[in-house]
Amino acid sequence: MSELKFDELRKILPQRFPFLLIDRVTEVDPGKRAVAYKNITLNDWFLQGHYPQDPVVPETLIIEMMAQASILLYHSGYKADIKEMPEYYLGSINAKFEFEARPGDQLKIVSETVKLLQTGAFVNAKAFVGETKIGEADLIFAVKR
Repeated sequence: MSELKFDELRKILPQRFPFLLIDRVTEVDPGKRAVAYKNITLNDWFLQGHYPQDPVVPETLIIEMMAQASILLYHSGYKADIKEMPEYYLGSINAKFEFEARPGDQLKIVSETVKLLQTGAFVNAKAFVGETKIGEADLIFAVKR
């Protein structure tokens, strides 16, 4: 298991500011599991208009964070075979949220492989604030390389 620094994330993830939503990765078990973090601050662009009087992280962006962690998971399983940055296509999302994330929270995203293929992946991702699971999603995505 290894940790990824921010510069390494930028080499793997196709997203760029303002849509790069992962701050750090503390654990990658190649092809099996990735653990990523996003620190939520009031300065985050997506909180400026999302209920200004009571800011809440949009669930769609938490799903995007899960998808980014899942790309890292996919990449870790096929790192030796990937020569240039692939294109990722999120195909299916089945998500459920129980609690909200707000400024001051640190989101922990855990993405685990259900099935990893050269052409895509089936993953289960969970979002936590502290020890509390706030949401979970089953994601299916395709990869063109």
